Amino acid sequence: MRIFTALLLAGMLLLGLLPLMAQAAEPVKLTMGSWRSDDVAQVSELMAKYKEMTGVEIVFEPTVPNQYNPTLELQLKNGTGPDLMYARSYAVGQKLYEAGYFMPLDDVAGLEANFPAAALDGWRAADGKMFAVPYAAVSQITYYNKGMFAENGWEVPKTFEELLTLAQAIKDKGIEPFANGIASDWDILECVFLGMLPNYVGGIDERAKYEAGEKKMNDEAFLKALTDYAALTKFFPDGFESIGNEDGPALLGLGRAAMFIDGSWTVGMFNEYEDLDVGYFAIPAPEGNTPGLCFHTDMGIAGNTATKHPEEVKAFLSWLATPEGANTAASYLPGGFYPMINNPAELTDEKAKEIQALGEGKVLDSRFIWSKLVDMYTVMVDQLNLIARGETTPEAAAEVFAAEQAKALGQ
Repeated sequence: MRIFTALLLAGMLLLGLLPLMAQAAEPVKLTMGSWRSDDVAQVSELMAKYKEMTGVEIVFEPTVPNQYNPTLELQLKNGTGPDLMYARSYAVGQKLYEAGYFMPLDDVAGLEANFPAAALDGWRAADGKMFAVPYAAVSQITYYNKGMFAENGWEVPKTFEELLTLAQAIKDKGIEPFANGIASDWDILECVFLGMLPNYVGGIDERAKYEAGEKKMNDEAFLKALTDYAALTKFFPDGFESIGNEDGPALLGLGRAAMFIDGSWTVGMFNEYEDLDVGYFAIPAPEGNTPGLCFHTDMGIAGNTATKHPEEVKAFLSWLATPEGANTAASYLPGGFYPMINNPAELTDEKAKEIQALGEGKVLDSRFIWSKLVDMYTVMVDQLNLIARGETTPEAAAEVFAAEQAKALGQ
């Protein structure tokens, strides 16, 4: 009887443990949110590689780019956020960290040692802690039709004055100089004006003076940038008010425009135009100014503090912060995105290498307003649109910028 009772108890114990054993044997599956809906194939390959190495599955679940910020914030608020997610740099990402949604990563080994200060700056919170691992940077550049340039004897401009002279020569040929418009309501600021700005105000040290209120956004440098921007918009296509960012590659690819100012992330879109030999040059500085380039710390990856798998999330982020992990991840990045780790592996794509080389010897900085002045975003877009339409002047826009700067800084 005692033996039977013991066997019965053992059987009951085993039955009770079976669900737990099954649960323990079940592989871990994480989710990753992103605004890069175009990158499903590349990131899925990377995650398959990571699963081979660790057994942890990470499912890539991107959102439409212009809906990512509000969608992610809503998910995090209601507890349905992804385990891992792309984090915007500077103020937008810091807001989510300060709300308690992003893990502090000060205990991720190698993060401080393996990335340059300029890269870490984009995801360092006010308390000094990192809230994301730097993943990829982008630059704002000018694409051009090399065949068209060669056929007409046009040379890549070395100064902004030469760029305007070139644009007039192109227009005189009956070709649209630029494929840019203002319908998308973001690229005119992010790609065109903020792409130009390092040529006028300098790099991070000078930007810090504007962020402290020591310099005003109606000073000589800013007014010059707005004046040159206004001159540039005279060479936008007819009907530029209805041309969006997504229209630019086609206008250039089909030979209807000679140049297109946009982000390095667009480079892959020109592959579908077989007759296009696309080239790249940095937006040139005005004569006498130090050349600069907007090289923006764009994508970081953060961990959700509410994840049910904190160890696996932290393990992925720790791997991404190593030279091996960062360079492995970089090999799956689409063209035009660049790793930020110290001593990255040499790029194999020739187009990507050519674009990356545009920053050599130039003053580099992230998008001017991202760190402390991002609240000015909408006002700046509105003023740039008004300038393009001829409905305000650079001088008037500069005064609006200065007033909004003071408001944003609480001065």
